[in-house]
Amino acid sequence: MGLLTNRVERNEIKPGDHIYTYRAVFAYSHHGIFVGGSKVVHFRPERNLDFSIDTSSNLLDPTFPRSTCPTFPDCGFRQPNSGVVLSCLDCFLRNGSLYCFEYGVTPSVFLAKVRGGTCTTAASDPLETVIHRAMYLLQNGFGNYDIFENNCEDFALYCKTGLLILDNLGIGRSGQASSMIGAPLAALLSSPLKLLMPSPIGVATVTAGMYCMTRYATDIGIRTDVIKVAVEDLAVNLGWAGRHDEAAEENEASNRQVVAL
Repeated sequence: MGLLTNRVERNEIKPGDHIYTYRAVFAYSHHGIFVGGSKVVHFRPERNLDFSIDTSSNLLDPTFPRSTCPTFPDCGFRQPNSGVVLSCLDCFLRNGSLYCFEYGVTPSVFLAKVRGGTCTTAASDPLETVIHRAMYLLQNGFGNYDIFENNCEDFALYCKTGLLILDNLGIGRSGQASSMIGAPLAALLSSPLKLLMPSPIGVATVTAGMYCMTRYATDIGIRTDVIKVAVEDLAVNLGWAGRHDEAAEENEASNRQVVAL
């Protein structure tokens, strides 16, 4: 990985890595946790998990149903009413390139990567902890999908860090969502400067600076309104309709069987 791109080859990733790929000609990225054995756990909108349609221009881009995967019989495994899915790496990428999300980057590197959703200043937890969170959420869900507050990048960031925002005011942990909000906000805030700066280059520079600082201020490694939450307590902290502990224990055995395949 380098400053300009996080693209990697398949033999470079390891279980517990946060990976992503771009959709719709780089319009947005889809994120997940690589758990080994060519398998990825990721988060999708529930309503789109049971249909196979062409969504090259659709932001929701549904997961391949398990029946269409030629190599992995259990590709598409998920619990009822859950958007957390186990897919093979081929179906996750959908012929796209593979990228690895960076953790623990310096502020200068973070700001140099103009596009959001590629890195964070927050440190990753041990890889075995990351895999445990991903597999636990595969069995217990990650709440309702929301493109701004609870999306696929939010899922992967939580699995890697265990960090949860205390007071969610409309934006989650996702750097991609921060960029979507930060760009128009920076343009709006810098618009009065057009009266003071006759040069378009000066206005563009200020706008770019405000955009970068907006991204930086919302990064989970910088924010002060985050806490570490154990995955077993996640449903309680987010107010989800909790599942019984007995059901979670029963699902643990099936979870190990899926990973072993």
